[in-house]
Amino acid sequence: MKHALSLIAPITLLAGTLAVAAPAFAKQDKDAWKAVKPSGKPESCINLRQIRESRVRDDQTIDFYMTGGKVYRSTLPHSCPQLGFEKRFSYKTSLSQLCSTDIITVLTSPGISTGASCGLGPFQPVTGAGK
Repeated sequence: MKHALSLIAPITLLAGTLAVAAPAFAKQDKDAWKAVKPSGKPESCINLRQIRESRVRDDQTIDFYMTGGKVYRSTLPHSCPQLGFEKRFSYKTSLSQLCSTDIITVLTSPGISTGASCGLGPFQPVTGAGK
C-alpha cells in the first residue's frame, strides 16, 4: 500500500503544476494573434474552397486559415457588434470566392439567430497568426 501512495503524490503534484501553468499558456495563446506580420500584398478575394477554418479574433478581425497553410487576415473597416463575443458568422455569395465587398452576418445564441451585418476588409496574407 505504501508503494501506491508514493505514486499518487507525484501524480497529484504534476496535476497541480499543470493546473497552475494552464492559464499562463492560455493567455499567451489567446494574445498570440496580435503579433502577426504582413507577408505580401492584400488581396480583394480568397477562394471559398481553400478556406479550411476561420477564427474570429475580436469585433473587427477574422483570420482565414487556408489549405496549404496560408493565413489571411481580414480587418473589417468598422467594428461589428457581438462578432468577438459570438465568434461565428455567416455569409452569402454567388461566386466561388469570398471578397472584401461581401457582407457577413453575426450568428447569435441561442440557436442560429442573426445579429449585425458588417462588411469585410481586404484579405492580408500574414505570418505568426497562431492556431
